[in-house]
Amino acid sequence: MKIIAMIPARYSASRFPGKLMKDLGGKPVIVRTYEAAVKANLFDEVYVVTDSEVIYNSIEKVGGKVLMSQKEHECGSDRIAEAVENLDVDIVVNVQGDEPFIDTVSLSKLISVFKSDTQKEIDLASLKVKMTNEEDIQNPNNVKVITDANDFAIYFSRSVIPYHRDKEVAVNYYKHKGVYAFRKEALIDFYHTPMTPIEAAEKIECIRYLEVGKKIKMIETSVESIGIDTPEDLEKAIKLLENEKH
Repeated sequence: MKIIAMIPARYSASRFPGKLMKDLGGKPVIVRTYEAAVKANLFDEVYVVTDSEVIYNSIEKVGGKVLMSQKEHECGSDRIAEAVENLDVDIVVNVQGDEPFIDTVSLSKLISVFKSDTQKEIDLASLKVKMTNEEDIQNPNNVKVITDANDFAIYFSRSVIPYHRDKEVAVNYYKHKGVYAFRKEALIDFYHTPMTPIEAAEKIECIRYLEVGKKIKMIETSVESIGIDTPEDLEKAIKLLENEKH
């Protein structure tokens, strides 16, 4: 089974433009992420896929594998799908370009899902984190996920799901972390399926997989990733990197 990592890397991020090229301890954020993915030793190959010549050149400069997107893409899945369509791979793991401190434990759990799925029932695997803070639960920026008894996703929403009508019943809330491992066929099917109405309404790409009948296995993790979405996040990342060196 050939397993690769794909790191989608857009230059223009709405909240923090050019963040992937910001300096993080002497190297751009995207180079740190790429090197961490290689060092994780989980993948046969690691690629960055980008729409930006600046990012392309920065990865090429360190001897990394990088692909240029040929089209404009709405979401990370589309960008990755275009890149892997002609590659000979079985499992594609999407690694977030703005998360240079890679959570190797969670990624290896995602990969092991497919190694034990001998019947090929699972199309995708993704991560969920339990939320206990009411503000986090109510926040529409946190995508919530509910699963069935076997941890397959039933639905994702920016709304609070499940709705807690009966306060006597204990309910757990889970946030979806946008890290995926895909079977290549599921990713290519997604790419060739138009955006579905519920996906368009919620602005959550994994709903398209559910709407076309794909099975998404959710793995619980307790690790909160450190993503770089704001200049403040970058400052935190710089401090964390310094602490790791000492």
